[in-house]
Amino acid sequence: MSRGLTPSQTVGPFLGMGLPWPDGPFVVAEGTPGAITITGRLTDGAGDPVPDGLIETWQADPAGRFDHPDDPRGAPAGGTGFRAFGRCPTGPDGRYRIITLRPGALPSPDGGTEAPHLDVSVFARGLLDRVVTRIYFADEAAANAADPVLAGIADEDRRATLIATAAAAAAGAEGSYRFDIRLQGAGETVFFDV
Repeated sequence: MSRGLTPSQTVGPFLGMGLPWPDGPFVVAEGTPGAITITGRLTDGAGDPVPDGLIETWQADPAGRFDHPDDPRGAPAGGTGFRAFGRCPTGPDGRYRIITLRPGALPSPDGGTEAPHLDVSVFARGLLDRVVTRIYFADEAAANAADPVLAGIADEDRRATLIATAAAAAAGAEGSYRFDIRLQGAGETVFFDV
């Protein structure tokens, strides 16, 4: 018996029902000393919000270490409740919010240093697979200038799509950043082939 081709499926929007969990956006608890807030908006090629997307982050701790057995420098220091991983569904307006600690710089394979950044996966309707990008920080100009990944993006406007900018902080909050993600079209965020 010959079976037909399996129809292709997108990664969304069903992911919004099964993947988020209540404290997913909190890589650390709100109020943790040194915590930063990253907010942004996920939009499609027309600039319209994607209300049923999912933003997932993975990052090093403030010392630049990963909680992974392949990190030769050892496990991160404990005590902050830092879990290195966050997951936030987008709201009706396409907005998301992650509370985390600012990551440290990382050694790069060429012996240099990668600037502090978060790795980001985006899941959304219409995508056949996740797309992957990074969040760098505008106030890390020297580290960003030396980062081999950013240096590999010749177009300055494209490189700027990877930089989170300082945002107005809520009362009593410090370290607020804005990072919008555009899936395609003018101002499309740089995505990596991983």
